[in-house]
Order: sequence, then C-alpha cells, then structure tokens
Amino acid sequence: MAPPISSLSSLVASSPVPSPQHPKPARRALAIAPCNSASSSSASTSSSPPCQQAVAPQVASSAGRRGLLALGAGFLASAALLSPAGDAGATRIEYYATVGDKLCDLSLVKSGLAYCDVEVGTGAQPPRGELINVHYTARFPDGTVFDSTYKRGRPLTMRIGAGKILRGLEQGISGGGGVPPMLVGGKRKLMIPATLAYGPEPAGCFSGDCNIPGNSTLMYDLFLVGIYK
Repeated sequence: MAPPISSLSSLVASSPVPSPQHPKPARRALAIAPCNSASSSSASTSSSPPCQQAVAPQVASSAGRRGLLALGAGFLASAALLSPAGDAGATRIEYYATVGDKLCDLSLVKSGLAYCDVEVGTGAQPPRGELINVHYTARFPDGTVFDSTYKRGRPLTMRIGAGKILRGLEQGISGGGGVPPMLVGGKRKLMIPATLAYGPEPAGCFSGDCNIPGNSTLMYDLFLVGIYK
C-alpha cells in the first residue's frame, strides 16, 4: 500500500537534496598606479601607460559626445523617413507673388487676347525693338502658377517687337489690335489663348516632364519695371 501524500511531503522536507556547489572564479585585483605630477608630466616621453585617473574622464567625455552625435543623427534620419515624398508635379510652382493685386474686368479683343490694367503706368512707352525688364507671374486658369520672376528674385529682360516672345505677350505689352501699349510702371493682367501662346504642343519640357500642356490658356500678371539700360 502506497504511503499517503502527507507522509511523502514530510519525507522530502526532512531529506533535502543538496544543491551542487560551483567553484567561484577568483577575482583579480586591478592595480592602478596612483597619479602624481611626475608621472603625468613624463607621459609624452615615457613608454609606461598614461595616468588612469587623467585619461578616464577624457574617454567618458568623448564617449558622451559620440553618443549625443549618434542620437542627433538618429533623429534626423527618422525625420527624413517620416517626411512625405515630393510631389511628382512639383515643377508647377505654387507661388502667388501678385495675389494682392486689385481685380479688374478683362476686355476681349479680336485676336482672342483679353487684358485689363490694374495700374496704368506713368513712365515712358518702350519703343519696339528695345530691351525691357518685366516682372510677371504666369499661371493656368485654375490658379496654378507655372513660372514667376518674383520667385527668382529678379525681372526678366526681353526684347519686344522682334518676334522673340509669345504673340500674346507681344500684343499685351506693345499694344495693337485694340490693346493700348503699356507704360513703364504699369501693371496689367492678360489672358492669352493657346493660339497666341504655345498652340497644341506642350512647352517647358525637361526630361520628359512638361510644365505647360498643349492647347493651354495662360494667365499673366505683368509689371513693366523699365527699359533695360
């Protein structure tokens, strides 16, 4: 007959199993020579190891600086990974330098050009064939800006009356066909149809990406800065 469980428990308690004894490794004491002025001053010319008390704070300080630099680099890398990728259509600049200009009602002329004067200039009328300085913001009818001299920080120098610029810009600046010429200091808005702009072909293309689709109507906010000298 098997003994009761309580008897087995008392038997185990009265006869504990000894735990195996593992020898502890001997500890070696590190002998560090005391620092004194003589040993420190001769460190650069002696082959003996440098003073430990003088080196330890430098090592700790250097390690701390490395840790801070690594932590900062980690934060920068995280920010770069979390920031959204650039827009594929980033070439269409969202820059509204002339958004504060007064509104005006456009007048349509026979060529299809529409214009209105925000501010009539008080300076001279540039003669045809002259170089002029013009600030402008160019955008699509939906308000998307695709070019701006204000963003570049300087006006564009162009020659009028030589067939070097868009026909709509030529008529809008030099006048003709029912459009009065601009005077220096004047501000004018133009709506240029595709027939007076780039026509059916896309423009402003670079590496296969074109800023201006074909058959685009273009809006220009012009400021005639002056005659180039």
